[in-house]
Amino acid sequence: MSNLKLGVEVISARLGDGVNSFVELRFDEQKVKTSTKLDDTSPVWNERFSFNISDTEDLSNLVLEAYVYNKTSNGTRSCLGKIRILGTAFVPYSEAVGLHYPLEKEKWSVFSFESTVRGELTLKVFVTDNPSVKIPTPNPIKKLASNTSHNLHNIPASEKTKPRLRKTQQPPQLQTLSLQPPQPQPPQPQTLSSQPQTLFPQQPPVMEAAPFQPVRYGSPVLGGGVRARTTTTAHDLVEPMEYLFVKIVKACNLPTMDPTGSLDPYIEVKLGNFTATTTQLEKNKNPVWNEVFAFTKSDQQANFIDVIVMDKGVMKDNFVGSIRFDLNEIPTRVATDSPIAPEWYIVNHERGGEIMLSVWFGTQADKAFSDATYSDALNVVNKSSVCSKVYHSPRLWYLRVNVIEAQDLVIVPDRTRFPPNPYVNIKLGSQMVRTKPGQSLNPKWNEEFTFVAAEPFEDLEISIQDREETLGTTKIRFDEIERRVDDNRIVPNRWFSLALARQTRVRFATTRILLNVCLEGGYHVLDESTYNSSDFRPSMKKVRNRHVQSVGVFELGILGAEGLSLSRDGKKETVDAYCVAKYGTKWVRTRTVMNSLNPRFNEQYTWEVYEPATVITIGVFDNNGTNGGNNKDGKIGKVRVRISTLESGRLYTNSYPLLVLRPSGVKNMGELHLAIRFTCTSMFQMLLHYWKPLLPKMHYVRPLKVVQQEILRRHAINLMAARQSRAEPPLRKEVIEYITDSNSHFWSIRKSRANLYRLRSVFSGLLGTGEWFQDICTWKKPVASTAVHVLYLAFVCLPEMILPIISLWLFMLGVWNYRLRLRQPQHMDTSLSFAENVHPEELTEEFDTFPFSSQDPGVVKMRYERLRSIAGRAQTLVGDIARQGERVQALLSWRDPRATSIFMVVCLVSSVVLYVVPFKVFVLLCGLYIMRHPRLRRKTPPGLVNFFKRLPAKTDCML
Repeated sequence: MSNLKLGVEVISARLGDGVNSFVELRFDEQKVKTSTKLDDTSPVWNERFSFNISDTEDLSNLVLEAYVYNKTSNGTRSCLGKIRILGTAFVPYSEAVGLHYPLEKEKWSVFSFESTVRGELTLKVFVTDNPSVKIPTPNPIKKLASNTSHNLHNIPASEKTKPRLRKTQQPPQLQTLSLQPPQPQPPQPQTLSSQPQTLFPQQPPVMEAAPFQPVRYGSPVLGGGVRARTTTTAHDLVEPMEYLFVKIVKACNLPTMDPTGSLDPYIEVKLGNFTATTTQLEKNKNPVWNEVFAFTKSDQQANFIDVIVMDKGVMKDNFVGSIRFDLNEIPTRVATDSPIAPEWYIVNHERGGEIMLSVWFGTQADKAFSDATYSDALNVVNKSSVCSKVYHSPRLWYLRVNVIEAQDLVIVPDRTRFPPNPYVNIKLGSQMVRTKPGQSLNPKWNEEFTFVAAEPFEDLEISIQDREETLGTTKIRFDEIERRVDDNRIVPNRWFSLALARQTRVRFATTRILLNVCLEGGYHVLDESTYNSSDFRPSMKKVRNRHVQSVGVFELGILGAEGLSLSRDGKKETVDAYCVAKYGTKWVRTRTVMNSLNPRFNEQYTWEVYEPATVITIGVFDNNGTNGGNNKDGKIGKVRVRISTLESGRLYTNSYPLLVLRPSGVKNMGELHLAIRFTCTSMFQMLLHYWKPLLPKMHYVRPLKVVQQEILRRHAINLMAARQSRAEPPLRKEVIEYITDSNSHFWSIRKSRANLYRLRSVFSGLLGTGEWFQDICTWKKPVASTAVHVLYLAFVCLPEMILPIISLWLFMLGVWNYRLRLRQPQHMDTSLSFAENVHPEELTEEFDTFPFSSQDPGVVKMRYERLRSIAGRAQTLVGDIARQGERVQALLSWRDPRATSIFMVVCLVSSVVLYVVPFKVFVLLCGLYIMRHPRLRRKTPPGLVNFFKRLPAKTDCML
């Protein structure tokens, strides 16, 4: 038996109700359970166990099962759920992380309404060979053979910091993990059989990283396994890029070279023709920098790298000391290793002085990559603006304020403005609204307003004013405002005292205002359009964690771009490109590649997916803030990818054109290369989402108006931009607006034409069916007409077969269209947008300012006349539709007495005929009459059509 063991750390769980829960683990005919947590909704164990592996060659076929039980008061137990993890998901200890696995029922049935338990279990599963472990009391499932021995061990905490897995120098994608040969150990004190354990087991086989395996539908095991692998194997979608990292930490006891005795140190890092300089610190012999420099492999044109300590002088900089490193002797750090510890080096052997630094080779997966100054940006003034960063949007809430009334307002008597007209000003940050003016000293308003608030909250300011005079103010802190999840909870009204603007007035009563203020946690604050949104979860974290579960992991690899065009013609000769991607509340920003029209990023990011009908947006920008200033970043283009269009477990690598619509026409700004992979962790949860409401419940119980939603979305974007602009480096407002904008302009002829074409394509099948039926009725194809008549007779005789045959036909149509499915995610379509051959005047009109045009009045008048002609045709169409409806109403309105009498007689006769004639016969005769041969038809319209056209309408009553 091998000394290789499977380690399992039971971390925590999230269950629906407070229960007495414990976890039972089963693996390879071994069983162990954790302690019992009493009446705990979110129990935390942090207990580690180890299982022996009887056959390491068959490890991929073994299964780890974890059952969560509830221990009742009478001593029995009930299963709350279970998870199963295949051996293909087991990873070495150095790559193991805690993962959340959704619980499933112990026994699934097709008759069960919901087969997934609302809860999850957090486990950390890994493979280890450390023999120094503590053995818990095992509980075998069945009696084992006498020639086998299985031990259960409790892994000590020391193994967490000292794993015995050693790595060989391999690329990150093909990294090989080899196990050290086990040392001789004494027999364990507790075993499950009487046979002693072998002291010198055989050398276990070498474990290599398994290739990616696609997810099998309905298998939570492989879903969890794939999720574990995609989480731990960083940057497997992009090409590894080698960097030389130099981290300058600090220095101490630096010698002074200036006669004055002062020292203004800075450090130069030289590699060939590249020189990186740290920040200069004045009068400091023990400076601290904490700066990192990264040199790409193409920049490593020398065999040595020099670290030089300099002293800033008035006329000339003084040399303090230097250190030289041979590139062949510099170690290589693997992304999964801990950071290399910096060391002290003597910079001047004669006069002393030390500097702490570390030098290593790594890739873009290194933790220091995001904070490094890159070799192509050494001369940049604002170095933080070129770094790659991850941002998180603040949590947004809807704040509902209902202004009811005020009492005892005090106004200085003034004959010129009596009676008083008080109104309420409400201010939250940059959002400000006001009520309608009242008519008394005890006014009543009963007006409701909605604001967008972001955590951490600002105070809500309320003031009452009468023309130019402030009658009273108050500030409401958000910790005093109640929060609610749904509309069932009634928030009580509250009186708030107002502080007077002038305290010299005589007060006989307290001026106060009655408000109803609450934070709506059941809404999702829309910062994007509903169709292009990347998140639909409610604001309140408690509701979000309880009702919204992760359905998968989305991985994005931003490889690079090619053929980028200048975002500002005439301003720059090249492009300083970077990418920004947004999904949910997580924003990512790649590093800025300086002076390149074909930048290579090779950066990979991961998001949790909670809703398949969401969209991720990736934008490419030109960094115009590298040399300081407030210049806006140029917009090169953006790409949107819908998660629901991606197959689970499939890797998509594609080039997306960056198309931009300008007043001069469509322009291709280049191509963006992306690698995309979506991994589904729970196929049942994924399919269940298609039947759930898209937005939270409050959007349907108490919906917001469309205009109100658009205004609040604008406020949310401005609030988010204000918060992100204070980050370092800042995420500029124009970037956020470009990513979150739905790309919807005001009315334009181009978009109207495009939408009409889309509408025609949608109803093209219905129109084609009508033309086909017309051909059947005219007998252009006698064989097809005869077949339709036979099918019609069969359907009339067997009406119960109509719906099954229609359903079967739709199924077969879907199977037939499967071969025509898209193999790559869709991108911008210029032909669908009618942007290829559009007239320049139409584009000028589309991009014109609103509501005041910047064009010549003659051009505006010409557009107005064109709009009138288009509106006239639309008006005629609407009038025709209304005319037909009014004719239907005229059948029984007695406006035409003779027509109404004829219609009543026909209805009376038809009622008798329909009662006597069987319904099948009536339908059969009607169908045969409609599909009769052309020889039996007249060239004039039928009588029913003539009768309908003679009915009166209200057109003659219009002016």
